Amino acid sequence: MTIGLAIKMTTPATTTATTPPRRQISLPEELCASAERRFAPQFGNLDTLVEFVLRELMQDNAEALDETEQALLEQRLRDLGYI
Repeated sequence: MTIGLAIKMTTPATTTATTPPRRQISLPEELCASAERRFAPQFGNLDTLVEFVLRELMQDNAEALDETEQALLEQRLRDLGYI
């Protein structure tokens, strides 16, 4: 099953300021069908579900980076004798 988040970029003429370029991806049919059955009430369609999951993963990655940066800052302050 192919969903609407394809790997090929759309042309700039078909996008607007409110509609970013989209890509297509190919996923196993059984995985898509299971996800649609399980998450249809919350997300409506598979595109919305995949977009949500990717955004959440990116946010978690940013938070982990912030934690790493904070640990480095705290270590520098310890090395300087401030804490």
